[in-house]
Order: sequence, then structure tokens, then C-alpha cells
Amino acid sequence: MCRRRLVCLHILTKREKMGRGKVELKRIENPTNRQVTFSKRRNGLLKKAFELSVLCDAEVALIIFSPSGKAYQFSSHEIKRTITRYKIELGIAKTDEQGITSMEVWRNEIEELSRTIEALEAREKHFAGENLSGLGMKELKQLERQLRVGVERIRSKKRRIIMEHINYLKKKHKDLQEENSNLQKKVKLHELQEASTSSIILASDPTRAIQFGGLNNTNVVTKNISTV
Repeated sequence: MCRRRLVCLHILTKREKMGRGKVELKRIENPTNRQVTFSKRRNGLLKKAFELSVLCDAEVALIIFSPSGKAYQFSSHEIKRTITRYKIELGIAKTDEQGITSMEVWRNEIEELSRTIEALEAREKHFAGENLSGLGMKELKQLERQLRVGVERIRSKKRRIIMEHINYLKKKHKDLQEENSNLQKKVKLHELQEASTSSIILASDPTRAIQFGGLNNTNVVTKNISTV
């Protein structure tokens, strides 16, 4: 019983390994299957070309001829311009045609840039609340959502700047308090040192102590006379 199970497991493992192998690419003999495969792969290729042009802002041109000779194409820009650009890149364009085609390429490029600038200017006016008459409900909702997101980002930025400024002021206030406290300590220490020095001088020299006392009495008499 165990031996049979081992044999079955070996067969299943072998089949799985064979199933993971690469599919051999060769011409499909059945015309119906070939046409179905062509349609599926063609649509997938056109979709990938479109996604590449949108996601990566690439200039893409794709031309497909079916077995029956029917042409299919996709171009993110004017296809003649892309083909001309391709010829110039390879250096296969004729000398006479190269100048004309180069001018056409540049003219198309300028026109495309002009359209882009106009679209950006119109978008800027929409954000400012101007020229909204040509927008439908879908575009207005999208614009409102974008403005809401933009306002929230601006408010978040303002809150962050305010909190950073408050923290800076708190730190500065704390530093000033510490500096003031240190200065007060230094002043008290200086006063104590002066008082201690005066006491030592008076104790070591009695003559100065008598003079200091006489001066004090003179000051008292002077004060009394001025009071009278």
C-alpha cells in the first residue's frame, strides 16, 4: 500500500514539473485558433502600448499587419511624425527630405507644446474659479475634490509651521530663563565675595576699621545737621 502511494506521488511530481515548463512558440496550424490568438494578442499589445505612452509619457507608435494583410495601428502622437523621427534617428531619411521632415517634427512639437500650455492655463483658471461654464458635473466634482485635497494639504503645512515656531519660541524662552538664572547666581556670588573681602580687610587692619567707623559717624552727623 505504501509502495503504491510512493509511485503515485512520484508520477504527480513529474507531471507538475512538466507543467511548469516553457511553452514552445511555433506557428498555430489551426486557422480558427490562430485567428483567435491573433485577436487576443493584438488587443493586449495595443493596450500595453497605450499604457506605456500614458504612464511613462513616451512617444509610441505600433503597426500590426494581420495574416490577411489588414493593418492595425496605435500612435500616441501623429504616426507620420513618429515614423519620420525614427528614420532621422536611424539616418535613413533622404537628405532633401530630412530638412522638411525635421521642420515638420519641430512644428508638430511646437503645436503640441502650445496645446499643453493652453490646457495648463485653463486648468489654472479652473482652480481659481474662472471659466467654469464649459465644465460638466463630473469635471466640477473632480475639481472640487482636488481643491479640497489641496486646501487640506495647505492647512496641514500651516499647522506644521506654526507648531515648529511654537516649539522654537518655547525653547528660546527656556534658554533665556536658564541664562537669567545663571546671571543672578553670578551676581549673588560676586556680592558675597565682595562682602567677604571687606570683612577680611577690616579684620586685618584696625586703623581702617576706626577710619571706617569715623566716616560712618561723620556721615551720621552730617545727616543730622542736614535734617536740622
